[in-house]
Amino acid sequence: MAFDSLAERLQEAFKKLRGKGKLTENDIKEAMREVRLALLEADVNFKVVKSFVKNVSEKATGSEVLESLTPGQQVVKIVNEELTALMGGSEAKLSFDSSITAFMLVGLQGAGKTTMTGKLALHLRKRNRKPLLVAADVYRPAAIKQLQVVGKQIDMPVFAMGDKVNPVDIAKASMEYARKEGCDVVLIDTAGRLHIDEHLMEELKGIKAAVKPMETLLVVDAMTGQDAVNVAQSFDEALDLTGVILTKLDGDTRGGAALSIREVTGKPIKFSGVGEKMSDLEVFHPERMASRILGMGDVLSLIEQAQSSIDEKEARELGSKM
Repeated sequence: MAFDSLAERLQEAFKKLRGKGKLTENDIKEAMREVRLALLEADVNFKVVKSFVKNVSEKATGSEVLESLTPGQQVVKIVNEELTALMGGSEAKLSFDSSITAFMLVGLQGAGKTTMTGKLALHLRKRNRKPLLVAADVYRPAAIKQLQVVGKQIDMPVFAMGDKVNPVDIAKASMEYARKEGCDVVLIDTAGRLHIDEHLMEELKGIKAAVKPMETLLVVDAMTGQDAVNVAQSFDEALDLTGVILTKLDGDTRGGAALSIREVTGKPIKFSGVGEKMSDLEVFHPERMASRILGMGDVLSLIEQAQSSIDEKEARELGSKM
């Protein structure tokens, strides 16, 4: 699973802090050195690691240790909060239009756009939407056929005009077709390239101008690490993305992309692909992902309980004073 080795390294670092009555700045410094190395090994962007460690260090050295908890757990709480913030803070929801909503899926060839178009359509149908899949990749051999197979698999309509029609015209025509057929979300599967080129970007800009999508979603392979971040930056500069979908987050990926993309591009991760099946798509929850990375779900619950009992105690003391 993604983040396994990162989780292991971080937990090891925090183990050393446990059992100390009070944390010195030196203890924090030592733990942060471990955290820094763990994040860099997980292929997290260097600048992101630098600011993350700085933020945690400042908060950890200035924080009061909660009653009945070890300082180590307090540091975990701070790291958890900072990790959550790093990945966007909270779930980033999709935006919809009042009539027909267009979503564009963009990305490099091989990132898994076509399959993801199907997964997203299935996700939307479960939420009472009526999606239409649009085959706008006219270059890759069998791309149209692949989307039609995906559509059949999930029993979803696919709009295609063959590979001799301009993708911008296909996108425009699909909106009209959706209107006629009573579909309310149009998912446009666009062409990818093996690398970013000007012709690809111009075509994507043309589609975007024609259908004015509510979402321009970059599908990117989480296993490519730093490359995923660079790809996200390039696409964002050209197309002003609204979000990112990470694929293969279930694989043996180090997870660096998930921790860097939001910070570097300012654009949220909206979904993650976590398996081969069409239903293997998860809404990306930064707070849950942070807890999973830290392998500390239970500890975080304990901290919340301790915090609420402290709040109660303070309230009682305040009450008795009054």
